[in-house]
Amino acid sequence: MIIKKGRKPRRMNRSTSRKRIDINGEAIDFRNVELLRKFITETGKILPRKITGMPASLHRQLNTAIKRARNALLLK
Repeated sequence: MIIKKGRKPRRMNRSTSRKRIDINGEAIDFRNVELLRKFITETGKILPRKITGMPASLHRQLNTAIKRARNALLLK
């Protein structure tokens, strides 16, 4: 007698809600510190695209702006 193992059911509920922030590409600038702080955690890590819900091109611009602001000592 062969016993088949069943698959584990996928978890559909998410423990963390998504932080969707809608901005245009022209607003992303390394001097706009108030906007950049919305996309980093308290420890200073950049939030991933999965959480922010931004398109890839805007997320790349955001990453470079955050890194430039860190180099200019505007962000920690």
